Amino acid sequence: MSSIAVAAGTLGTALLIGKKVKSKVAVKGDRWARPGMLVTFRAELMPGRDKSERTYPIKALLPSDRVLLDGVSGEHARNEFERAR
Repeated sequence: MSSIAVAAGTLGTALLIGKKVKSKVAVKGDRWARPGMLVTFRAELMPGRDKSERTYPIKALLPSDRVLLDGVSGEHARNEFERAR
């Protein structure tokens, strides 16, 4: 009797883990940026520069949801940029 309970618990756990993986895969396809897309830094981060001087193309999107830009060193997060209109 106890072995049936253990088997049922194991099966339930496996199903829950499977559901979590599927939900992450669905979210993975919905990204805020794409390579080649232009993003503009918020004015507070680059004061005194015109919008055209704060705009850069995305070189790569990292698994951490941060981006690498052409012409700017380092990784950058979504909250560093102006919202697209």
